[in-house]
Amino acid sequence: MNLDLSGKVAFISGSSRGIGLEIAKTLDAEGCKVIINGRNEERLADAIKELPTATAICADITDAEESNRVISNVVKQFSKLDILICNVGSGDSVKPGDELFKDWQESFAINLWSATNLVEAARDYLALSNGSIVCISSICGLEVIPGAPLTYSAAKAALNSYIKGVSRPLGKMGVRINAVAPGNILHESSVWSNKIYQDEKSVKEMLEREVSLSSLGSKKDVANLVTYLVSSVSGFVSGSIWTIDGGQIRS
Repeated sequence: MNLDLSGKVAFISGSSRGIGLEIAKTLDAEGCKVIINGRNEERLADAIKELPTATAICADITDAEESNRVISNVVKQFSKLDILICNVGSGDSVKPGDELFKDWQESFAINLWSATNLVEAARDYLALSNGSIVCISSICGLEVIPGAPLTYSAAKAALNSYIKGVSRPLGKMGVRINAVAPGNILHESSVWSNKIYQDEKSVKEMLEREVSLSSLGSKKDVANLVTYLVSSVSGFVSGSIWTIDGGQIRS
């Protein structure tokens, strides 16, 4: 299947490792000109070693001014922007019920404003190329997952709502936006690596009990779905939240 991505300019936030870096590698393999991003210069340098054809920009996307600067620099260097992947996010937070105001602020900055900042900065450029946006959400934003941080779940639910709402005005500009909501994904920087190390038996029991396919997903699974969604093959898809969880959530 020809995804028609050769020569497209793609910016992927939070892509110095994990799912973000895998998305960058997959888009690069499809012929895209890839720009990766992160807040840690050392991690970005390591990522470029794995993907030497990419360009790296160190910036904190939770800051609106930084987001504007980054997108302006991308367009200045490449003359256009076709694809925006909003991948910055983190489920690190306090236990449910222990939240303080600062915890809500931090989680919403990382999991929601990191996306809204980039969309605001990039939408006019994406309109010129009839571009596409994909945000990485979570199944925690779709239903209550026992033990999941409330701040993270609420921020991802807000992100999903934002995507559905903003798809209409963006659509009038010729821009598509969707989200991918992963479930339990195993990779080197995921919480599941540590959980398996600590108690592999409990992880297997949970998968058998809660997940239809009885397995963890891979970062490549997510990257493949994202690549489909930014391609012309999915040209009639916008405002949708795509679950990729092996059949875990029930709603």
